[in-house]
Amino acid sequence: MTRPYDLVVIGFGAAGLSAAVSHAEAAAAAGRTARIAILERSAEEDRGGATRWTASLMRLAEDGRFDTGWRPLVAELGRGLPDDEYCAALEREVPTTLEFLTSHGVPLEREPWPVPINFAHGEVAVQTVLHPVNGGAGIVAGLGARVEAHEGTEIHYRTEAVRLSVGDDGAVDGVVVRGPDGRQRTLHAPAVVIACGGFEGNAEMLTRYLGDNACDLRLIAPGVGNNQGDGIRMAIDLGADTAGQFDMFHSEAVDSRTDKPDAVIWSAPYGILVNRDGRRFMDEGSHTLDRTFELVGYEIWRNQDQEAYWISDQNVADLGLLALNYTDLPAIEAATVGELAEKLGLDREALEKTVAEFNAACGPEVFDHTRLDGKSTTGLTPPKSNWAQPLDRGPFVAYPLTTAITFTFGGLRTDLRGRVLTPGGTPIAGLYAAGEVTGLFYHEYPAATSVLRSVAFGRIAGAHAAAVG
Repeated sequence: MTRPYDLVVIGFGAAGLSAAVSHAEAAAAAGRTARIAILERSAEEDRGGATRWTASLMRLAEDGRFDTGWRPLVAELGRGLPDDEYCAALEREVPTTLEFLTSHGVPLEREPWPVPINFAHGEVAVQTVLHPVNGGAGIVAGLGARVEAHEGTEIHYRTEAVRLSVGDDGAVDGVVVRGPDGRQRTLHAPAVVIACGGFEGNAEMLTRYLGDNACDLRLIAPGVGNNQGDGIRMAIDLGADTAGQFDMFHSEAVDSRTDKPDAVIWSAPYGILVNRDGRRFMDEGSHTLDRTFELVGYEIWRNQDQEAYWISDQNVADLGLLALNYTDLPAIEAATVGELAEKLGLDREALEKTVAEFNAACGPEVFDHTRLDGKSTTGLTPPKSNWAQPLDRGPFVAYPLTTAITFTFGGLRTDLRGRVLTPGGTPIAGLYAAGEVTGLFYHEYPAATSVLRSVAFGRIAGAHAAAVG
């Protein structure tokens, strides 16, 4: 038998690093130096999975408290299916989670957000958003430095988890891994934390659960490709239960011209969206952008053949709203709508007709991008419920859009200690999971909580494993 570890962590993202750090500190508090193995599928220079690339926005209102409207929103959007007890636990854990980050080399900062969002205890308001300095890369750097400084930790790069090892009593006792030499070996430990994300990078699983055209989904960032569904597969093989909606995912509309990671176009509510036929296809102003940006991405993939265009005018550009977009390329500009259509490769007459009909349907209310202004269209299908301002001032601007996948909703079911459960609710001895490998969401994802829950339950799982080990 290979010299045993106290803990094996699968994944070097926010959840896995939090588990490793908390386990090491809990063991130290008990007078032990924990031996921890962390598996990372990528090379060292690419470590961090999806965490490394995310902006890591956190759903905290101006007063510093976690949004009290989030929990009922999860239930509403998920149609009562999400685990409310889990959501309540996350709500309680947010202050400790933030302190954990800041005390372990991950400073946080606030960034002004010039348009209304739905983070202020269920209210819509213009506010700032909280995130780690340097986003998710700051988490990987800060917590990564902590695990590297711990003398009992070994990081195994370019190493993938193949299957879970189980003892005669049915308890998980390690992980069979495949290293860069292509050979398999077993890393033994009395506890394993699965923290290797969903199945965004696995074309076979995406097709199985999402269906036709799953292969057309772009990855939001390179690290997401390492999320191969290994953790879900291995745990299900041992009889683990699942949670979350397997045929749904968090999507984002990105600039189709660039390969820049996370090139999200956030300005969608403040213009119109058209398809390749030059026609509008959804209500761009149905709610704040944090409530609609996922719906835009999903619609473009599911019903618009992965091609759409956001179009607006100089009135919006003058407000500085193009700065919301994370693309590295400037908007496409033209003096007239017809010229813009030609630059986009759209039918000129079709786009001119769409814009003219939209302009004619806009109501007289005052446009106000800082609130849900109720400035809507009349007699137009689909309608626009807010921010329906005529596009009548050149130069006109546009971004071509396609959809990128950020994370999948379906995953493993755990208890509040991070233990993986069977369908009957029994914890599988020695097995924990945290982060996006665990299922929670159905139908829609209320934004800016993925990293929070990864850190919170990663920390809980690591500490619990140390306490029972």
